[in-house]
Amino acid sequence: MDMAVTVIKQHLIDPEICIRCNTCETMCPVGAISHDSRNYVVDASKCNWCNDCISPCPTGSIDNYRRMPAVRAYTLEEQLGWDSLPAELPPEELQSLAGAEAAAPGAPPVASAPATDEQPAFVAASYGSTLPPWSAAHAYTNLYGPKATQKTITATVVGNHRVTEVGAHGHPDYDTHHVVLDFGAMPFPVLEGQSIGIVPPGTDANGRPHHARQYSIASPRNGERPGYNNLSLTVKRVLEDHDGKPVRGVASNFVCDLKVGDSVQVIGPFGTSFLMPNHPKSHVVMICTGTGSAPMRAMTEWRRRLRLSGKFEGGKLMLFFGARTKEELPYFGPLQSLPKDFIDINLAFSRTPGQPKVYVQDLMRQRAADLAPLLADPDAYFYVCGLKSMEEGVVLALADIARGAGLDWDLVGSSMKTHGRLHLETY
Repeated sequence: MDMAVTVIKQHLIDPEICIRCNTCETMCPVGAISHDSRNYVVDASKCNWCNDCISPCPTGSIDNYRRMPAVRAYTLEEQLGWDSLPAELPPEELQSLAGAEAAAPGAPPVASAPATDEQPAFVAASYGSTLPPWSAAHAYTNLYGPKATQKTITATVVGNHRVTEVGAHGHPDYDTHHVVLDFGAMPFPVLEGQSIGIVPPGTDANGRPHHARQYSIASPRNGERPGYNNLSLTVKRVLEDHDGKPVRGVASNFVCDLKVGDSVQVIGPFGTSFLMPNHPKSHVVMICTGTGSAPMRAMTEWRRRLRLSGKFEGGKLMLFFGARTKEELPYFGPLQSLPKDFIDINLAFSRTPGQPKVYVQDLMRQRAADLAPLLADPDAYFYVCGLKSMEEGVVLALADIARGAGLDWDLVGSSMKTHGRLHLETY
């Protein structure tokens, strides 16, 4: 049997670098990527090397492979148990394994996704751009990393404030905190829309060090406190998983319980595409739920500071912000004090007693007359951040708004992706 047929280039994820941001799994069109509580893995029987997941990965952990005989490809179980990638097989060992495979009758091949004549399903993630706006500032990334061979940085907690009414009386459900970290004299340049990794101290149940968890930056480029080398995060205390099962989030509870003066190990920064435009009169539409408000707060505050300086003429600023109730909405109070001629705020609550459920996509449809011209405007940029469950509804709403205005959504959506005008960051 020909080795070219039996030896594959197996796509793998480096667990030492991965920050578990879920971007790769979100972007994979064939469902080849999955994860458990520790590792993200790639199913060799599904992966077709389309490379859709590579450029959005903030760390480069997804851009790895090993040459393996097809029937000896690393299984999901093997990958889930890794703390680091295995070494590449020496040519003689690879040839030996391939020869043994050829001699084994009936060896199952690695399959690719089956062909189908059915209309492809609507995949909201396929409209998300991996390119930043053309006028975005240059983003610095991966200055500090998790490997022993890389530099690390320690930040000091200089502020920790609860930003939801829920949790104010000791009840932890939907308890969300605004945490400010200071980096002292160490350089840590960031932009609105970027993220960092927090490395929780200690080890897991198997005695292995905790991996970093990713958090979006909630402050503008010149810091939570202007002129200081600091930044802020919006962190919700996690007490249940996506299936509603009780679980105490390691990193979220660690961060929410931090005290002023505590030290935190940080890696990053990450992100090169979810960045705001810098050219005058550019419009920004922000759509978010819960702690997905972090990058939107950063963008809003940067525009507010530019406005006060009188040195920048911004375009429209629109916000669609969703939560279960007013009490669970982060930053509800500060939002009320922003000038109406500065930002157009639309709040959606899905669990207000005695009221119908309202989601951000419902409010978007109500504002279709204002959003449609922005979809067609090359100077308007759309940002979506929050739970994965909101992504499809929001993109479908944009498609409906475009069609309702007589626009060709296929052309509009494709153009927005190509020109860095529609950005999706869900988890």
